[in-house]
This record gives sequence, structure tokens and C-alpha cells, in this order.
Amino acid sequence: MTAPQSSASFNPAREDFLAQMLHGLEASQHVHVLRTDQGTAVIDADHRPGSRVAVISGGGSGHEPAHAGFVGQGMLSAAVPGDIFSSPPVSAVLQAIRAVTGDAGCVLVIKNYTGDRLNFGLAAERARAEGYTVETVLIADDVALPDVAQRRGLAGTVLIHKLAGHLAWEGVSAAEIAQRAQRVAERLRTIGLALEPAHVPGEADQAEEKPAHPGPAGGAAPEAVARHAELGLGIHNEPGAHNVVVTSAAGAIEDVLAGLQLDAPRDASSTEAAGSGGSEADQQLVVMLNDLGGCSAQEGLILAGALAEQVGTHRISRFLGPSRFMTSLDMHGFSVTVAPADAELIAALDTPTLAPGWRTPTVPGAGLSASAEAIAPSTAAEASAAEVPATAEGRIEEAVLAACRALVAETGPLDELDRRTGDGDAGTTFSAGARTVIDAIDQGHLGFSDPRAALGAVAGLLESRMGGSSGVLLAILCAAAAHDLAQDSAHAEWASALGAGIEAVGFHGGAAEGDRTMLDALIPAHRALQQGASLRAAAQAARDGANATADLTARAGRSAYVPAEAQSGVQDAGAVAVAVFFEALAGQLE
Repeated sequence: MTAPQSSASFNPAREDFLAQMLHGLEASQHVHVLRTDQGTAVIDADHRPGSRVAVISGGGSGHEPAHAGFVGQGMLSAAVPGDIFSSPPVSAVLQAIRAVTGDAGCVLVIKNYTGDRLNFGLAAERARAEGYTVETVLIADDVALPDVAQRRGLAGTVLIHKLAGHLAWEGVSAAEIAQRAQRVAERLRTIGLALEPAHVPGEADQAEEKPAHPGPAGGAAPEAVARHAELGLGIHNEPGAHNVVVTSAAGAIEDVLAGLQLDAPRDASSTEAAGSGGSEADQQLVVMLNDLGGCSAQEGLILAGALAEQVGTHRISRFLGPSRFMTSLDMHGFSVTVAPADAELIAALDTPTLAPGWRTPTVPGAGLSASAEAIAPSTAAEASAAEVPATAEGRIEEAVLAACRALVAETGPLDELDRRTGDGDAGTTFSAGARTVIDAIDQGHLGFSDPRAALGAVAGLLESRMGGSSGVLLAILCAAAAHDLAQDSAHAEWASALGAGIEAVGFHGGAAEGDRTMLDALIPAHRALQQGASLRAAAQAARDGANATADLTARAGRSAYVPAEAQSGVQDAGAVAVAVFFEALAGQLE
């Protein structure tokens, strides 16, 4: 797959990429960038060659935070970066060895790519000739291409950074670190999946457009958009195993886990290493979810949820991510790495480090407790609503139902109004609240024989079910109104209660009449009722107030951030919703 140049990027030209990135790295991390004619190395600013083993890794740039982001106490002593997707020169690796290696020697952690193997290997030989003790660990965790003899080194490399760095700080010898790290490395498995390849600075857009996945017969739009993805796409845009069609995060995770074959031993050597402690299916796992560079934070969390569910939290000893451990510039994809959770690896993962790129692992489910279950058997709103009987004649209930149904009917027009000055969901939000009240009345859970209890129940329902700022504001209105009401419906002072609710909304919401909010309909309606006008007259006052918002500039709510010219001539959706409610209420009661 050929990578296109992104049309929107802050990246400089390819020839300036490494220098500018290292400049930022040095400004933002506790490292020293060693620049000489032989190349560049990133050194832990606190590292002093001495009795501890130094751990060194590196490779082409474009995979950050790997490897320079893992330089720091408890992980790497140095990282050697090359140009984008290019191995660093032998001289740069040798320079790093000389800079950080003392009498205890060093361990080189090498990804299994030809350039890395050769350049790090030759640097190791030259360093040995100079008298340094140098051990190497080779990472080949990619299992996407089982028929390829030379498996690639992927995000599992970072786990070996952590293990080797931990052992070095524990005072383990270089030879022993290499032996233990290699044993773990041979049991790592990683597979990536990408929707889009990396966009490499300076390369022309040559990507072939993937064919759209056809929808169902009859031309109906599918519920989920189907997209083609490449399973096993390499971190240098090398071809993967094959294309797959994904419609969801769960489906993408399923494809990756099928390739990882969690319950099968990777090879004979790993079977021996597993010992006699049970089958692979019984083993606890370390699971890493790695963002390849282009996933949003939200996508990462959704993928994490699907991954934990499909692997099973009971099998996951430590979960790392979602986070960027080893990226491929802005590749829109992710990789999953799994490893048997042996005690030494777990101890290493749990030990703190100063490396800025590291993400502390979690233990899935550890935060759950019986106390959480005890506080959420049901909502207070549901409990109180169930206790409020209907009035004998049912007039108030029928009026409220009519008003709520009117709001549901206006979902589309209200959304369209809101779309012109906000995020376009006002109708949907008011409809959600209305449907909640309709359901409660229809199911016999909500009546108005006790107005105070009824409005208190409505407040709870709107708070928990309506959503958005409007839901909270209307819940405040109902709660404050309930506090003002008498318990007997025959003696309820509805105008006074509405005034108390409006006052609370203004106080907590920070808005007043004229600020282009729902108050511009509520306050005129309340004013009319206070003056002894009919409910129909109050509804007309609410409509007039809503219409007047077209000439107002918002000073509260999300619309306050919308340019005034965009608001001109457009009514506030919340005020219109209030007018719709009052008009339907009046039509039923008068």
C-alpha cells in the first residue's frame, strides 16, 4: 500500500522532519540530544555510565513515542533515531553505546528489520572490539504473516524496553537481562489493523481509493458504515496479510484476535517456556492496545472496551492503553499485543518509570466494589414516580401527555432551528425528555394528584433521561417548582410554582430575559399568569417571546459562542419548545 501525503499537517519537509522533532523533544523531555557527525542519539539526562547495565534501542523516526519517549529512569538509557522509516546509521548506534555504557555493559533491544539488525549488529561488534560488553535482544512479535520467515518487530518491543530497563535498575547483569528479555520476547504476539496508511511527509498522494462496500439490497443505507481495512499493515506501510471489511470497533477487534490465536502456543520454544503451569487457554495475559497514530481518544476507549470484553477481563492480568506506544506517523489504526503474564514481566510493568511515553498498566475490574452496586439499584426518580397516583378525572395527566406529544412531533423542526445556531440536537433532547414523561404516565407510574411529588418525580426523570443542559435546567425548574407547591392539586398555586422554577433556572443557569434562551418564553408566560390571564393567553405570550428571540443575540448557553450574524433571524430552539408545550397544554385544558 502506498501512503499519500496528508493534505493537512504541521509536519515539515521530510529532510527537516528529524531535526525539528528532536528540537521539540529536547525542549519538552528530560533528555540530552547528542549530535555529532556520526549521527544523533537521545540520552537520559540523568544517566551516568557506571555499575548498572545501559539499555539502548532505536530505529526509524515516525514511530514516536518509540523509542525516544521511553528514555528515562527504569526504561531506556538511550535511543537512536534514524530518518523517517529508516534505520539509524551504525556510527550513531556506536556513539550511543559509548555515551551510556560503563563497566556493566549494555543491552541493545532491536526490532527485527533488516536495516536495524545489520546496523545495530555491526555497532555491537565494533563496540565489543573496543572492549565494551554488549548483549542484544531481537524482537519479532508480528504474527500477522505466519508464512514469512522474518517476522517484524512491532509494539511488543516497548514491553521489552520496560522489562530490560527494570532488570537493569535491579542490578541484573547484561547477559542475564538479554536472556530473560529474549525469553519473554519470543512469547509476544502482535497484530495491527489499519483503515488508512501513514501519510509520509514529502510523498505524493498515490493511494488507491478503496471500493465502497455495497449496502443491502434495495439501496437502503446500512446501519453501520462498512470500511475496508488492512490486517497486518506494517509500521512502514509494508503490505499486510489481507484486507478485511469492518463495520465496528468490535468487529475490528474480532479480526485481530482471530489472527493472534490467543490459545495456541506460538512455537515449540514458547511451549517449553510456559512450563507445566497449565494450558495456554488458562494463562493470564498482558494485553496492550496501541494507537498507530491516527485514532481519536474516543475510538481508543471504544476499542479498549471491545478488546477487554472479547479477551475476557478474567484473563487479563494487566491492560496497557489505549495509548500511543509505537506509532506509524498518522496511520489510522491500532495494534494489539499479548504476552503471558509471568511474574517477572508483571513486576517490571508495575514498577514506576520516569520515561514520559510510558502508560501505567491497569488491572481490569479492580475498581469495582460492592459499594458501587449498593448505591445504584434504581434511580430516586423512578422510586418517587412510582408512588404518585393520577388525579381522579385525569385532566392534568391528559394535558401533560398532549404537551409532551407535541414536543415529540416537533423534533425535526426544533433540531433544524438548533442546527443553525448550535449543535442541532435541541429537538432530539426535548423529545427524549417528553418521551420519558409519556412513558411514566402511560405505565401508571406518574400522576398529578400530589403536584409536589409529581414535579419532583418529573425532575428526577428529566435529570437522568433527557440529557444535555436543557435536561438539567428543566429538572432544576421542576424541582424548585415542586418545593413551592402544595401537596393538594386543588389548591396548587401553579403560577407561583412556575415563578420559583424560573428564578432557580436563572440563578443556576446564569441567564436572564433577553439573553436568547428558553427564559424568553417562560418569563412572558409566567408574567401573563401572574396578571390573571388565561392559560391560552400565557401560551400566546410564550410564542411571542420565542418569536422575539430571532432579533436577540445570545448571551448565555452554547449559542453565545456563535457569531451574531448567524443568529440573526433565527429563533431560539429552547424558547420555541416552551411555546409548543404551553400551546398544547392550553389546547387541552381550555
